Amino acid sequence: MLFLLFQLGNDRYALQASTVAEVLPLVNFKRIPQAQPAIAGLIDYRGAPVPVIDLNELMCGKPAAQRFSTRVVLVHYRVDERAHLLGLIAERVRETVQRDPALFVDGGVTALRTPWLGPVAVDADGMLQWIHVDKLLPQPLRDLLFQASAA
Repeated sequence: MLFLLFQLGNDRYALQASTVAEVLPLVNFKRIPQAQPAIAGLIDYRGAPVPVIDLNELMCGKPAAQRFSTRVVLVHYRVDERAHLLGLIAERVRETVQRDPALFVDGGVTALRTPWLGPVAVDADGMLQWIHVDKLLPQPLRDLLFQASAA
């Protein structure tokens, strides 16, 4: 299976490539006044507004660094069997790798507030944790971003 790799701080994460629509440079986006900190804003993607979440802010509580390798990863985010585009600001987006999904194993630690953290794999570069895109947003944030399109 193909995975897109990125980092948050010194930790490596993987998104299943089949959930990725496109990887964009860190483009300008429209900020939304008074929005939750994890909501970076909106981008215009081929004439349609797409919400953008700062993964570093969502997961670590601080904004992503604006590095040369910081990207907006457009993913297919499923809400009630409907797919929506969602932009994810991620740092150090540099490569895709092939990994056997069987190499990812339960890390033995679960947290109720982080259902998106999946199993881990170990390779020559250390641990790599699989992120489950469809579990990424907490319900209140999901409702805020996609309530209008569900109606």
